Amino acid sequence: MCGIVGYIGNKDSKGILLNGLEKLEYRGYDSAGIATLNEDGVKLTKVKGRIAVLRESVDESVQATMGIGHTRWATHGVPSVMNAHPHQATSGRFTLVHNGVIENYQDLKKEYLSDVAFVSETDTEVIVQLIEKLYDRYQDTAEAFRQAMGLLKGSYAIAMIDAEDHDTLYVSKNKSPLLVGLGEGFNVVASDAMATLKETDQYLEIYDKEIVLVNRSFVEVQTLNGTVVDRKPYTAKIDASDIEKGTYAHYMLKETDEQPFVIRNIIKEYQDENNNLKLDAAIREAMKKADRIYIIAAGTSYHAGLVGKELLEKLANIPVEVHVASEFSYNMPLLSEKPLFIFLSQSGETADSRAVLVKIKEMGHPALTITNVPGSTLSREADYTLHLYAGPEIAVASTKAYTAQIAVLAILAVDTAKEKGIELSFDLIQELAIVANAMEVLTDQKETMEELARDYLATARNAFFIGRSADYNVCVEGALKLKEVSYIQAEGFAGGELKHGTIALIEEGTPIIALATQENVNYAIRSNVQEVVSRGANAMVISMKGLEQDTDAFVLPHVHEVLTPLVSVVPLQLLAYYAALQLDRDVDKPRNLAKSVTVE
Repeated sequence: MCGIVGYIGNKDSKGILLNGLEKLEYRGYDSAGIATLNEDGVKLTKVKGRIAVLRESVDESVQATMGIGHTRWATHGVPSVMNAHPHQATSGRFTLVHNGVIENYQDLKKEYLSDVAFVSETDTEVIVQLIEKLYDRYQDTAEAFRQAMGLLKGSYAIAMIDAEDHDTLYVSKNKSPLLVGLGEGFNVVASDAMATLKETDQYLEIYDKEIVLVNRSFVEVQTLNGTVVDRKPYTAKIDASDIEKGTYAHYMLKETDEQPFVIRNIIKEYQDENNNLKLDAAIREAMKKADRIYIIAAGTSYHAGLVGKELLEKLANIPVEVHVASEFSYNMPLLSEKPLFIFLSQSGETADSRAVLVKIKEMGHPALTITNVPGSTLSREADYTLHLYAGPEIAVASTKAYTAQIAVLAILAVDTAKEKGIELSFDLIQELAIVANAMEVLTDQKETMEELARDYLATARNAFFIGRSADYNVCVEGALKLKEVSYIQAEGFAGGELKHGTIALIEEGTPIIALATQENVNYAIRSNVQEVVSRGANAMVISMKGLEQDTDAFVLPHVHEVLTPLVSVVPLQLLAYYAALQLDRDVDKPRNLAKSVTVE
């Protein structure tokens, strides 16, 4: 993995490929490459490093109206030119890019390719060498491609060019995202519509194990057995202008600042003309029928799910379990009689979550996806979708998608409560509007957060976040943000667990960030703070207005107690951002991380 772009048309392909790869660079970036085809043959350029390095290496004199490109996040083989995509068959005739993981690549090497001298350490090279071997048998590129796809086990998104066919890109996918974009006199291929929005907003969905022949003037979708599929395109609902950083130095800061506007956008989209909550009737019915909710997610979305559990249980009186997607697939718990599964994913392409979705759909259970990308795989394959309306999130460390997920879960919880006849003591729309204002106040205090990051974190080798109740859920997210972008080792703990082992790690100067936004545990968490301070910790207390004490480092604007996670996370995001800046980290593209984890 991580990003694919392809083009066939009437323009020079280099600029389109490079621009598209730059849009996907946030997904992963350890190496990159492009291959173009013209009357002189295939021109292959690969580099270790980022797209800027690739752009400098590309021969500008070569003109070609078709090509494929890839930006890589290593799964097989170290980052190197040798392991970078595109990969070629021994003869040089077939050139291919691939996202995903081929689980049986070693078996394929033994059975079909024992006489082939491989030049890389990747599973991807096995695919292209296999296609060449099968071409020797069938003497037909489309058939060789089809037969090869039938032999692959695992996840893949593939785009291939044949040096002797100047009119076709060969495309297929399984469990890994890939789209075909449609234009006048040209067509494009991309693992994310963001990559090619400058070219088109019309996209054709590709289902798993389909073969797609992409020509300049037409696109033909086939099943694996060759049956032609008629499918209508859809319009990608992404504003290309939202993708740009504008005056911001980093996407992470831009996206942190956008959170008040995202909350207001969610309010607008989820209320009717009478200011009542607006949800699809089918979703309401599914929530009412469910005897237990299972939230499936990973990373930041999992942390949003922890907050969602409290909202759904406290407000809608429905039991909720939150599961890490990668664990659930292999260790499914006993399920209730009428479960409803909620999948949280910013991208809607998270491979581990999709694996769970496939499994529970086979079992006949309903699924709801809450995602930022309505045309994504998880959205298409679930029964229902709720959109986050957060706009594109480019920085690897999620900020606005996290708070958007919590806001939409709050709407789902309150709507379900009302449908069940449960009376609540607050108006959610009004309280979310207050949250948006509070977020705006917080994002305007960047200088304060920069100073706090310098005082508490700039020289730290580790840090601990502590909280109780809802604050604990936010602490695990705050710790993740800090380690993601600053590489400071950080952990979030329930305050009451400190004395059960963690307090042994406290030494002179250890940074402790404590949240105090819940009235019923306010004194308890402050007692925990005193425990670590007495052992030399450098404690920063972030409290809610009305619960503050004179020694607190920062006081949050007051919001309704059930919605405090929406505001308490904002200073933690900013602390992580400024700590990373002070340590000269690459904020938007942290090492070893990818935005959309599309392999299991």
